[in-house]
Amino acid sequence: MKPEHAVALQHTVEALLGAESAGERLAAVCRVLQALPHYTGVYIYALEGDMLVLKAFHGRATGHTRIPSGKGICGASVLTRAPVTVVDVGSDPRYLACNLETKSEIVFPIIRGETYLAQIDVDSDDRAAFGAEDEDLLAEVAKLLAPLF
Repeated sequence: MKPEHAVALQHTVEALLGAESAGERLAAVCRVLQALPHYTGVYIYALEGDMLVLKAFHGRATGHTRIPSGKGICGASVLTRAPVTVVDVGSDPRYLACNLETKSEIVFPIIRGETYLAQIDVDSDDRAAFGAEDEDLLAEVAKLLAPLF
């Protein structure tokens, strides 16, 4: 794990311990992750029925506060129950454009047992910004967040 990812994970744990409500914890985690060099925006969506509902974010605001299951990159993760990494969002027809600056995206599911609970969605202004280290970091963060849903 890259040093900045290890620091982000430590700060994530501290944010979870330091915030009083679940909403504050989610917002604090978004803030910690968004501080990473190539993380332009971090969004946490909860799956409510067949709809992903934005619960917290840090970075650029998004108009996508509710996303149907199966729609966009976020919805694709719900259907596949797996992380989805897009190297170039401009070449992926599933991408729901939030802003013109976003070039790549990673979505990591938060799952408990067999239940898809939520997801961490990260945008970057850099193409091919996400790799194995990012997936490892988000896997650890997802485990920490699962009890909040």
